[in-house]
Amino acid sequence: MNVHEVKSIETKSILSRLKSKDNYWGIAYNMNLYRGCQHGCIYCDTRSCCYGMGDISHISVKKNALELLDHELGAKRGKATIGTGSMNDPYMPLEKQMKLTGGALELIARHRFPVHVMTKSNLVTRDADLLQDIGRTYAAVTFTVTTADDEMARKLEPNAPASSERFKAMKILSDRGIYTGVALMPVLPFINDSIEDIEEIVEKAAEAGASYVLPLFGVTLRRGSRDYFYDKVERIFPKMTKRYKTYFEDRSECTSPNAPYLNEAFYRKIETLGISASMNFYQSEGRKQLSLF
Repeated sequence: MNVHEVKSIETKSILSRLKSKDNYWGIAYNMNLYRGCQHGCIYCDTRSCCYGMGDISHISVKKNALELLDHELGAKRGKATIGTGSMNDPYMPLEKQMKLTGGALELIARHRFPVHVMTKSNLVTRDADLLQDIGRTYAAVTFTVTTADDEMARKLEPNAPASSERFKAMKILSDRGIYTGVALMPVLPFINDSIEDIEEIVEKAAEAGASYVLPLFGVTLRRGSRDYFYDKVERIFPKMTKRYKTYFEDRSECTSPNAPYLNEAFYRKIETLGISASMNFYQSEGRKQLSLF
């Protein structure tokens, strides 16, 4: 596993408020219990220089995270959705021993806050009871799936559970009544941007009880993440880097040339299967009451 070291650090805060309203994931706070990630996904945007993370294979465990979280949740006047999984996977392999995410969910359940967990890991099923409890307020679990092909997934996400394992985990959670879905992203131009793969992901999501699939038919390659991506792509898919450089030059938003066709096939498939392309978000009691009038 491509992890150089694991160390403990202290942090001053564990919940960061989003600067603007999030209409995509429905979250108001970001929660990162770890710094860095073990999954080694070749396209990870967290490597981008703008975040100042450096080598994300160096993992830091925020040892005072749960103490801070308990205090910060108790100090909040109103409830709003806590999101976790934007800068790293909260269920990376280290979580199996550290149980920081599990501990955080216990606190979130106790304080009756809503939560949105984003992951590539089937380890999330360990906390199904907690998520079911939080679900009385609001709980969503979104599984990132970039390809339905396990062999391709191993190339793109070498240390993450196979896509088939994510679908199995999704089925376990959805059968427990937990609101689940798929982040179908990124879709890498010239690599996994086929109509067949997109349709297969949606079909498998439907079979697993997903309520929604959120698509993005492209990939973000900024300074820092771009060089890492190109290095890995050149080893896995020879001559593909040249194709990227020729087509996208130095653009950071790399949309698949097939995007119009993928979009059409995607919406046709979700309409057939009765899946939404957006999420239902947490509503406070006040907003729920207003919606009755």
